[in-house]
Amino acid sequence: NRLIYLTKDLMEISKLETGELKSEIEEIYLYEVIHDIIESLNYKAEKENIQLTIHDFDKNLKVKADKNQVKQVLINLIENGIKYNVPNGEVYVDVKPKQPERVFVSVKETGIGIVEKDIPRVTERFFRVDKSRSRERGGTGLGLAIVKHIMEAHGEKFHIESEPNKGSTFTISLHRADMVKV
Repeated sequence: NRLIYLTKDLMEISKLETGELKSEIEEIYLYEVIHDIIESLNYKAEKENIQLTIHDFDKNLKVKADKNQVKQVLINLIENGIKYNVPNGEVYVDVKPKQPERVFVSVKETGIGIVEKDIPRVTERFFRVDKSRSRERGGTGLGLAIVKHIMEAHGEKFHIESEPNKGSTFTISLHRADMVKV
């Protein structure tokens, strides 16, 4: 199974890096996408004794993005939040329309955190902060590299804030489809 996931992720990142994987930008309802992901990952969270929470936001909020790629980004971030969390931890998804043309989606978790010097490296292929824990929890070491490449392909930002033993916040930006006039 590990080899299958590794092969799939390597093919995905290779297509992203070479520009072979094109984004099909469309208007999507962010609420629907996030709720589908939370629903599909809830069993994993319950198994690990992690609480998944979505902070309430406008159900009609639309963004311009490739639906499948945004799903993959959020799945990678939420799965990491579950995988690298602490017992009885939490993963929150928060959506904030901060600017008239942009939305910021944050995945915040109460997990093990990342030391500051490692933050720039966690989006590199195969880089692992804690190799022993990663081996025991599975994964390919490509999830955050894929997130970074997808966000770059969308012309968007991906930001990481973290503190050891307190948790991490992973934030992506997306263009609004329902731009607000200021």
